[in-house]
Amino acid sequence: MSVSAITEELGERLKQARLNQNMTQAEVAESVGINRRLVMNAEKGKAHLEVFVAILAALNLTSHLELFLPKQQISPIQLARLQGRQRQRASGQKKSDEEDKSEW
Repeated sequence: MSVSAITEELGERLKQARLNQNMTQAEVAESVGINRRLVMNAEKGKAHLEVFVAILAALNLTSHLELFLPKQQISPIQLARLQGRQRQRASGQKKSDEEDKSEW
């Protein structure tokens, strides 16, 4: 699927969600604080991400973002890079007797 086809599909789904809630473009725009033209463009698949998410919030659909784009887990390789080098073996050098003595 091309990028434009995906954005058009998202816009169509946004429009259908609005219609299912029986809201006009003007009502959605007013609740978000944008003009109706931006809502219309979003429904055509031509919206900035902030506008798209704001419209989702106005339609109470932000909980669906987890299904749309789930949070990604850190890969083991990336986790290892973040932790830095950890000690993997002992040096083999023993402490002196004075350091090992306890005060008891």
